[in-house]
Amino acid sequence: MTDIQTLHILNKSPEHPRFARCLSITGPEDAILLIDNGVLGLGTASASASGQLFALEPDMAARGMGDQSGTVETINYDGMVELTTRAKQVISW
Repeated sequence: MTDIQTLHILNKSPEHPRFARCLSITGPEDAILLIDNGVLGLGTASASASGQLFALEPDMAARGMGDQSGTVETINYDGMVELTTRAKQVISW
């Protein structure tokens, strides 16, 4: 089942130019998955995401980020794989 046009896997910190670029081109049928240092920009991404927003829970835990259930859907590695199968295309930032 394909219900995501483009899955943007964002691993850059908010200070990196690609972080802002990714947020600027994400459409309503897209999804953003924050991984690695990308999870540090959760507040920025939440405010800017026009589509669905996900964050990899192990990366959030590794960076000492608490419960963010109100701003993002947290997923595990199995969930990450499932997201990639739902997307027509995947772009890694």
